[in-house]
Amino acid sequence: MLFLNYSFAQSQEQIPVRMAMVGLSHGHSPWIFNRKDKTDVDLVGIYEPNRELSANYTKRYGLDPKLFYTDLDKMLEETSPEAVLAFGSIFDHLEAVEKAAPRGIHVMVEKPLTYSLEQALKMENLAKKHQIHLLTNFETSWYASTEKTYQLFQDTDKFGEIRKAVFHHGHKGPKEIGVGKEFLDWLTDPIQNGGGALIDFGCYGANIMTYLMKGRRPVSVTAVTNTFKPEIYPKVDDEATIILDYGDAQAIIQASWNWPFDRKDMEVYGETGYVISEDKSRMRLKTWGQDEERIEVSPKDLGVFVDPFTYFAKVIRGEIKMEKHSLYSLSNNMIVVEILDAARKSAASKQTVFL
Repeated sequence: MLFLNYSFAQSQEQIPVRMAMVGLSHGHSPWIFNRKDKTDVDLVGIYEPNRELSANYTKRYGLDPKLFYTDLDKMLEETSPEAVLAFGSIFDHLEAVEKAAPRGIHVMVEKPLTYSLEQALKMENLAKKHQIHLLTNFETSWYASTEKTYQLFQDTDKFGEIRKAVFHHGHKGPKEIGVGKEFLDWLTDPIQNGGGALIDFGCYGANIMTYLMKGRRPVSVTAVTNTFKPEIYPKVDDEATIILDYGDAQAIIQASWNWPFDRKDMEVYGETGYVISEDKSRMRLKTWGQDEERIEVSPKDLGVFVDPFTYFAKVIRGEIKMEKHSLYSLSNNMIVVEILDAARKSAASKQTVFL
């Protein structure tokens, strides 16, 4: 009887969240298989129509073949997940929400939320109608420097209001860094990805700027795109610069598949000081009358989750309540898609797009 009472008394937070994967083609899909020491998530099913890709993952990670399905509806019905993780193409995110939301299943997608504003609006409506969580995962959401920048600019007496931000995100190019064929195929497809570097890396700056601006939408979006390597990327851009005008602030987002090395760094300038993040932990700060200060920050010090699956599980269990315009939130990422949609139109028309 004591054992039964103890079992009954176990809190909901101690029960692993049943999660399933929808797609494996994204290059970030191995993340979930590299956390076998964690007990907060129970992976109950994997939908992947590409049998060869499924076989590769089965062998690489020693997975049970019974986990895999080629029919999404069947997988959701037989495994009864509480949440799904969308690791297919950006275009396929809508289908994941269409299948999951009516069943009351929460969804987390890899960045960005989706490839078009039209799809995003459908996803938002489904999430609200069926009252599910719909999160978007960005690597930079795990960075202590991202959160520290946000916190520092709450001190407007010291740094002033934000006037300009510059974001550098990208790498040498997906083919150049050796991403898998399945990932490269849709990443360089104008339908499955919605664009090239503009979508792949423009989303980071849009996401962080929306957080820093506490959910404000820009007044206008201006973008220039190029394809410097048409022999590699004939269908999409590999270079993009996006300017967001807020009326009292600007953001310059430099997204590229042409950087000589990997970059995820940013500069934020206020009226009386600046905060420069060199990477996820190293930062430089300066305010009027003070010498530049170098600091190093850690996720533990700031309460930043470095595991997106743990974060998602805690949101589902009610242990975390997302702020309205925080990095993972639907409201933030709806604005991100609106910015990217406008940037694509601006680049095509060579004109500024007003929101």
